[in-house]
Formats: sequence, C-alpha cells, structure tokens
Amino acid sequence: MEPENVVHIASQFATHGKPISANRFGSGHINDTYRVDTDGSDQEAYLLQRINAFIFKDVPKLMDNMSLVCCHIRKKFQDAGEKRPETRSVTIVPTTDGRSFFRSETGEFWRMFILLEDTWSYDTLETADQAYAGGVAFGQFQKQLSDLPAENLHVILPRFHDISYRVDNLRSAIVCNKGKRADESEVRVLLEQIFSREADIRAGFEKQIAKATPKRIIHNDTKFNNVLLNAAGEVQCVIDLDTVMPGYVAYDFGDAIRTIINNGAEDDPYLDRITLNFPLFEAYTEGYLSQAKEFLTDAEVESLLFGVRLIPFLQVVRFITDYIDGDVYYRVHYLDHNLVRAKAQLKLLLELESNEEKLEKILNKALIS
Repeated sequence: MEPENVVHIASQFATHGKPISANRFGSGHINDTYRVDTDGSDQEAYLLQRINAFIFKDVPKLMDNMSLVCCHIRKKFQDAGEKRPETRSVTIVPTTDGRSFFRSETGEFWRMFILLEDTWSYDTLETADQAYAGGVAFGQFQKQLSDLPAENLHVILPRFHDISYRVDNLRSAIVCNKGKRADESEVRVLLEQIFSREADIRAGFEKQIAKATPKRIIHNDTKFNNVLLNAAGEVQCVIDLDTVMPGYVAYDFGDAIRTIINNGAEDDPYLDRITLNFPLFEAYTEGYLSQAKEFLTDAEVESLLFGVRLIPFLQVVRFITDYIDGDVYYRVHYLDHNLVRAKAQLKLLLELESNEEKLEKILNKALIS
C-alpha cells in the first residue's frame, strides 16, 4: 500500500492533529505497521497497523480482548499513583466514530495506538539485567490481570498450545505428505524423537497443568521483543497483545525461557551452539517470581518447569509439521528452513531434559530470595 493511502486510513482515527505522513515501522512479520506523524501542536505520533485477518479470524473479538486488558492494566497503574498510566500499557486510539478498529472498503482491518517515544524493544536478549527486566514485565503483566476472570476474554486462537491438536496435525501431515518430505531420513529421526516423548508429555500436562492449575489471562507470545524498556533500561510496558487470552501461566514461562536460555538461535544450523545460558535463566526467573509469586498457587509454581519442556516440544512438532506440509505456515528463507528449526528446537529440548535438576534448583532458589 502506498504511503498516501496509509495516511488516508490514518485519518479515520481520532488523532490530535491531521495525519501528514506514514512510514514503515518495526520488524514484525504478522501485521503491517506504520509510524504516523501529524501536524498537531503536541507532535504526538501514532502506530497504525493493518491486522493480519488470515491469522486472526475474528478481529472484533481480538480488539475486545485488547481493550479490556489495556483498560484493566491502566486502571491498576492509576490506582497505584502512576503519573502517566497511559504510558504503561498499550493505548488504543479510537476511530472517529468511536470504534476500536477501522475496516476499509477493501475489507482490511486497521487499528491505531499511541506511539511511546523514547522506548525500545530488543530482538536479542544479551544481559542478565535485560533478562531480569523481561521477567518483571511478564510477571507484572500476569499479576495485574490475575483478578480479571479469564472467561471474560475470547479465545482468539483455539487450541493454540493443545498437545493433541498439534500432534494430530503432525500425523495428518505425515499421511497426506503434501511436500513429499515425510520419508526423508532426517525427518524420520525427528519423528521418532517426538513420538517417543508423546506419552510422557501428555501425562506431564495432565498431572502438572490441566488438573492442578487455574486458567488465567496470559500473553501467549512472551518473546523479549514484546517488552518495551525506557531509557534507564526499566520496564515501560508489554506490547503485542494479539494473542492475549485464557491459558496457563506455564505456557508463558516456558515460551519466554525457550528463547532466553538458548545460546544458539531458534534456527541455528550448528547444533553444538545450542547450549543453556543458566545466568539468563536465573535472572529471568528471579524477575518473574518477584512479581508472580504473590498470586501463583503452589500447583502453578510446580508447573513452571514442565512448561519449559512443553513449549519447545510443541515447537518441534509445529516446525516439522510445516516442513512436511511444504512450508505453508511459517515464513522460510531457504528450502529446509523449517527442518533446521525443528532440529534446533529438538537439541534445545534435549539440553533442557538433561539439565532439569539444575534448572529446578535455580527456580527453587528464586522462590525464596
């Protein structure tokens, strides 16, 4: 879409001043994001996003969730005496007719947020201080929403972390074999590793999560680049709330650790580089529990370490499923990218399994600190 057309879309929102320019912003792969500047005297800038309606099938419900969560968090900061509570959460800018999103004549869905200047997100976590801040951010996020009933939110992506759903999809992919890859030797090795763990993973889920912990409102995409930090390196707010919906806290903890603890990349072709960064795990866990242990039940605390194994397992399943299907879901940059991703996540899972006792000691230490 040409910038002048984006400016026209931006004019459908209740901005302070008239939109005068729109430029691509950020590095996201799901939604298209633009920075919008206006001629207003306060020079307030905005983020305009075209929502990916292929992935998010019910945009009105998604925006209902986001509005409810943002208002709840903003009220928490306001009650705590925060001078500018609107800067501590995503702030949705309504359309000129008061809606939370705009639908264009071509059927595209758009939304707008206030841009928080002088804040930064990082794709790669490098220091223990950053890890601690990330833990604080997501722990505080869950804590602030712990008194908002999970059933008040819509389920935006059904069965997102459902083991049966993901494994059934894999089995269907093997049978259909759309990409003609199911019989490759490296694929067969991965499948053997997956199916040899399936029963144990299912049993662990039933014992440690499903029957023992309540559903809460969780983020479901706890990468470090979904945390905004201010100039002092302190948490400003959590962003990218598209997947906020009911779930288990172990999902968020496991997803965060999956990226934080890995010394290699998610798609690292050199498996010997995939080792565990224990200092970053310790820092994130301390930051998270400094906020979350106030509301977590004993069963939820016990479920966290299982979440650390569960999420990488599910990612192995999802990556190899997409590879067998012919790369129809994840964006790939070369022919066997999804296979490389699956192998890398399996190596991470093996590292986590062999170091589970050490990880448990670190977690227990953080609980009493």
